[in-house]
Amino acid sequence: MTKRASGAFDVKLSPMAPDAGAEASAIGRLALDKKFHGDLTATSQGQMLAVRTPVENSAGYVALERVTGSLHGRTGTFALQHSGTMTRGVSHLVLTVVPDSGTGQLEGLSGAMKIIITGGQHAYEFDYALPSGET
Repeated sequence: MTKRASGAFDVKLSPMAPDAGAEASAIGRLALDKKFHGDLTATSQGQMLAVRTPVENSAGYVALERVTGSLHGRTGTFALQHSGTMTRGVSHLVLTVVPDSGTGQLEGLSGAMKIIITGGQHAYEFDYALPSGET
């Protein structure tokens, strides 16, 4: 059975030093630091790699983050994998739970998260499942 968690989150992006090499410097590298509120009460840390193109509003990014906290009262950790593209202002973002990354009471967690940005504020909708229909 799938359940939905929702709420707001705060995110801090901090530039990181690029890898060595001329080509690598064209790839932006950022540290992620998030705090989730609502049904998911948690913090996360991760890293993002991003590339902008010469065409305005076209770009791509990938990221991984480790989330630690409580999801509808169940505690543990899990990892989220991001894959995002923007084609001339039209974005496509996929955020999924890394398989078998859940620990503690979140062991076996699977699901996908949607990020909603309105007026500069960040929110999430997280559709997830736990083994044996546990929610």
